[in-house]
Amino acid sequence: MKSKNKLSIKGQSRFLLLGSIIALSIAFSPYLFYLYEIFPSTPVWENSLFTYESKYYENVLTAAWTYLGKITPLFLLLIWFFTCKHWWYHVILIPASMYAYQLVVTIYQDVYLNSAFIMDTDGLIYLAPFFIIILSVVYLVRIKVFDRVYGLDLSELDETEISVFSPIPDKDMKEIKDFQEESMEDDEEPSNVILEDYYRKL
Repeated sequence: MKSKNKLSIKGQSRFLLLGSIIALSIAFSPYLFYLYEIFPSTPVWENSLFTYESKYYENVLTAAWTYLGKITPLFLLLIWFFTCKHWWYHVILIPASMYAYQLVVTIYQDVYLNSAFIMDTDGLIYLAPFFIIILSVVYLVRIKVFDRVYGLDLSELDETEISVFSPIPDKDMKEIKDFQEESMEDDEEPSNVILEDYYRKL
């Protein structure tokens, strides 16, 4: 019993530690974006590790602002994806892939001075197969969840005939006919109004 309690305490402490790290990461995400302010406003950035030249933007500060504008939402979307417990969490990969694609294209344009890719138009074309795959997976998961929640066998839907009005049982049909005959004798409401009332009650 003591060993099990120790394991459960360790599991809870790891869960709290991981949750705290994720919460702090989300809380400090605005500071991640504003890191671009530490970069120089020059075409070339030289440091002890490497030299970076901004060829497309011609300004390292502008390039860093653009990169972090893609990295920050991508970072938050990935946290959401790995921590989401809803059945539709695969859909989060669609906007995440869009930001990832834009980040790669932005870096490629700035480093190699190549504007062959246009992010806002061609990006959707390149990502369309990925979107279709993700949406197909989500739809299949939705079918399984729907089947499990409602206990329905969806394969039998094609074999089942669905009508707008359910058939009237013989007993109820007899009562309707008797009531119609009585109403005809008493000059009450016409039969079509009586049928409408019957269907409304159903």
